Amino acid sequence: MTMETKENPSGAAILLVDDEVRSLEALVRTLEDDFTVFTAASADEALAILASEFIQVIISDQRMPDTSGVALLRQVRERHPQVVRIILSGYTDNADIIAAVNEAGIYQYLLKPWRPEALLLTVQGACELFRLQQDNELLNVELKTSAPWLQSRVEFKRRELKARHAMANIVRAEHSPLGKTCALLERVAPFDLSVLIEGESGVGKELLARALHYCSHRRERPFVVENCAALPEQLLESELFGHKRGAFTGAYQDHVGLFQQADGGTIFLDEVGETSPAFQAKLLRVLQEGEIRPVGSARPLKVDVRVVSATNKKLSDLVRDGRFREDLFYRLSAFAVAVPPLRERSADIPLIAEKLLDEARSHYHRPRLHLLPDAMEALRAYRWPGNVRQLRNELYRMLVLADGDALGADLLSPEVLQAAAEEQVAELAFLSGIEGDLKARLEALEQRILKETLTRQRWNKTRAAEELGLSRVGLRSKLARYGLE
Repeated sequence: MTMETKENPSGAAILLVDDEVRSLEALVRTLEDDFTVFTAASADEALAILASEFIQVIISDQRMPDTSGVALLRQVRERHPQVVRIILSGYTDNADIIAAVNEAGIYQYLLKPWRPEALLLTVQGACELFRLQQDNELLNVELKTSAPWLQSRVEFKRRELKARHAMANIVRAEHSPLGKTCALLERVAPFDLSVLIEGESGVGKELLARALHYCSHRRERPFVVENCAALPEQLLESELFGHKRGAFTGAYQDHVGLFQQADGGTIFLDEVGETSPAFQAKLLRVLQEGEIRPVGSARPLKVDVRVVSATNKKLSDLVRDGRFREDLFYRLSAFAVAVPPLRERSADIPLIAEKLLDEARSHYHRPRLHLLPDAMEALRAYRWPGNVRQLRNELYRMLVLADGDALGADLLSPEVLQAAAEEQVAELAFLSGIEGDLKARLEALEQRILKETLTRQRWNKTRAAEELGLSRVGLRSKLARYGLE
């Protein structure tokens, strides 16, 4: 097979290595919209591309006729250590997985059959790691010199990172429900409490966690991320806590875990609700004692790390069902916040859409893109089960289909158009069905809003009153008036 390239001028360069044509094509289809994709059918082709192109991430299949994926990535580690390495395999033996991953210094091990959304998230995380490695390398080099102008450059880089991830940069409307979440995170940022962020997939939990870190006194230290749902239990333990040389087959050298790497900083544990009870017990010890025990080590190591965790499920429900430790839940949720889904903050959609279009303009070199009013109205009417991630995909789809600079409703996917139309018809039907004068109709609308808000807040009157801008007394008065108690 000859090497192919799917050009994406502003995307990170990804190298895919697989001798099976169909597997390679599936990978390319998933990644080509967001990245510049190079492909190779053998280790020799892959090494040749690495020697001539600025590759940031390599993804290799484990089973190939000329060599194994691990053997290839071991060579990549030796020749191009800055390249982030990912391996794909259908082999599920945990001990061998850990050995292979650590032998080649692999960032992530993805099991087949892989899911497109999981692959995209993994590659996005790998690109972020590559960028952070470059930032850290620059800072480390510059800190070794005492030249005042270089020291100033280091301080500028730190201020730039803080500004880039500031809480104020979280896109939201003036009275958005997300504003309360951001305000709560800003309040807790100076205090070393464990924070639990709950919300649906795609609402931006990692973005909020990163902003929290850069609001805190730990902002000069590392912020590291691990998706707890993406790794088998034993591999997750090794990644987080590290291991000693000889701890298991293939552990040829000591491995520093993420908790050690984050010492003095913050670790973000995404999808913590997907962990096993055995792993939960080990994580509880870290939170209680402030120490980790690398796999194969005879003694624990002290670490000073703030833990921010996230889940797209209600941990309290998992505790009730016996699937999550109650003591760990209370340790993780010393301060808990909920991120409202996009459907509950429609006023944010125009601002978020404009922000995403800014990214698209840069990404595709289209300086004059803009949304027409009919498209914006349809975007606001849709409920976005995939939240901001789905909105981003929809806008990029519109951009690809557009002949000019104007993005109209005709470019929206049928799902979004149909759902938006149904929502508008239902709303009009409800309004036309209300009888009486203006006052009676307004009261009917008010009653509907109260019921919807209380149902969504599970009849927590304090939270409902806060969302509606009422006092608890005022809310009780309205509930009594409409017979909703």
